[in-house]
Amino acid sequence: MPRGDLFPDIAPYETGLLPLSGRHVMYWEQVGNPRGQPVLFLHGGPGAGAGAVHRRFFDPGHWRVAIFDQRGAGRSRPMGELHENTTPILVEDIEALRRFLGIERWLLFGGSWGSTLALAYAQAHPERVIGCVLRGVFLGRPSEVEWFLYGLKRVFPDAWAAFAEHLPLEERGDLLGSYLKRLCDPDPAVHLPAARAWSQYEGNCSTLLPSPDTVASFAQDRTALGLARIEAHYFANGLFLPPGGLLGGMHRIAHVPAEIVQGRYDMICPPETAYDLAMAWPRARLTVVADAGHSALEPGVRTALVAAVERFRRRG
Repeated sequence: MPRGDLFPDIAPYETGLLPLSGRHVMYWEQVGNPRGQPVLFLHGGPGAGAGAVHRRFFDPGHWRVAIFDQRGAGRSRPMGELHENTTPILVEDIEALRRFLGIERWLLFGGSWGSTLALAYAQAHPERVIGCVLRGVFLGRPSEVEWFLYGLKRVFPDAWAAFAEHLPLEERGDLLGSYLKRLCDPDPAVHLPAARAWSQYEGNCSTLLPSPDTVASFAQDRTALGLARIEAHYFANGLFLPPGGLLGGMHRIAHVPAEIVQGRYDMICPPETAYDLAMAWPRARLTVVADAGHSALEPGVRTALVAAVERFRRRG
């Protein structure tokens, strides 16, 4: 797929591994201008990890881009580790990375689960946030998790059937619990097929039009295991969010400017959620892309995201 509206491929100018609590070690990298305006990229999932294409949303001549893989995801270690893996801990991991890199304040850029984590971090540390660029908003509410597990059947009955039929008929009344049991099984012959089934389901539902490349990327063993196991773990624990949810903490960041980009036909995170967030955020600008689903790499979404980042650049 041509991606001429993104910036050219770029290699990191610095990479490293940052020890965290327990057994966890965070992979991080910086790209772009070492003296530029700081921006933090937050990947989705939870558990999906970041990739080289994510560097391309930012003008490397202007931005100092920090990218990291969250606990248990991507190049962080151990892969798929659930111990000491919660939203408040991830928020403090971000603070640890900010201090390590010597950054005072930064722009947050995150989509899907990355938007959830961006909001959680911003509400915990509003003094460190210049603004937010969010895509395919996910607030982690029970209704949103229920939609992913069961509601998508209304639009993607074939993909949902493949997802559900990985389990015995008698276990399909509790998809989350049954999948989590398999995903946490130590035997790769048990957890890898379950991870692939979960991840391919998500990949099949992520784009407006069928995208074999997207599904193939979701189906890779390392991507699938981190995404499925950690996602199921977070879903089973209410995303480790406070009782009032993220909308209950919006008063803490009411002063923070935000750009929200949402695909009109996003089936993973339907537009209602982005609208609810925009209505609760006085300084948010909502852009609905008329011909897009969930993926950040769909043409209209990536164009809107680059434009949103550029508007923050002009703010100075």
